[in-house]
Amino acid sequence: MTATHPPGAHPAKYAWASGLMVFAAVMLTLAGLLDIFRGIMAIAEDDVFVTTSDYVFEFDLTGWGWIHLVLGVVAVVISLGLFQGALWARVAGVAIAGLIIIANFLSLPYYPVWSVVMIAMSGFIIWALCVARKPE
Repeated sequence: MTATHPPGAHPAKYAWASGLMVFAAVMLTLAGLLDIFRGIMAIAEDDVFVTTSDYVFEFDLTGWGWIHLVLGVVAVVISLGLFQGALWARVAGVAIAGLIIIANFLSLPYYPVWSVVMIAMSGFIIWALCVARKPE
């Protein structure tokens, strides 16, 4: 992103939009990296996570590890597009953050506190991507 604003655009509004895009890109990078690490932990060491019985959404922990690993890699790739200010990356960023929310909701019994943190982080990413507008 450039530091200059287009002719006719209000500088304060442009700075606000650029700031939100950078915020979303950094947060999506962090969320992606943390999801990658979480996925690796679930694949390599199943005893790191707590399992609860009688949970409606009971899945194999190794399978969840692969899901989180793939979501994390895709999130990091999309965040690179966000640093460039690409429209496709904004749309894909909202979609991947939504999928991260769903995956973390479904994996609440395995890592409850961290799942809630990731849900909140992804919510902020969606907010930032939806609120930030390109200057007219």
